Amino acid sequence: MERWNGFGGKVEKGESIEEAAKREVEEEIGIKIDDLDKVGIIEFEFENNSETLEVHIFRSESFKGELTESEEMNKPQWFHIDEIPFDKMWPDDLHWMPLFLKGKKFRGKFLFDKPSTSEYASAIIDSEIMEVEKI
Repeated sequence: MERWNGFGGKVEKGESIEEAAKREVEEEIGIKIDDLDKVGIIEFEFENNSETLEVHIFRSESFKGELTESEEMNKPQWFHIDEIPFDKMWPDDLHWMPLFLKGKKFRGKFLFDKPSTSEYASAIIDSEIMEVEKI
């Protein structure tokens, strides 16, 4: 199952989270970001797996370049707010994306049943999302 997903990856040694976010966006879609505003932190877990993935979510309105396809990002595309394909995204996006689109800051946790595969889409077992004043 193909999904629309944001840009991201892991922080490399000696790199800040913000530096990693800028690097990943440039590597994945060829866009150079001038500034970032951290708007969210979400923890993701899968049932029967003790590992927690902490995801930092940023927004930027200052960037340069044109969308470019890469090995990690096939056919990148911008969507109008009214045309965001939530049915083709991770199920948690529908919970936090409205806060993101309104310029709010948030924290959240999502527990999924199991990782998605090409045949199976993960299901949310439990979730918590809350607006916060600062990250």
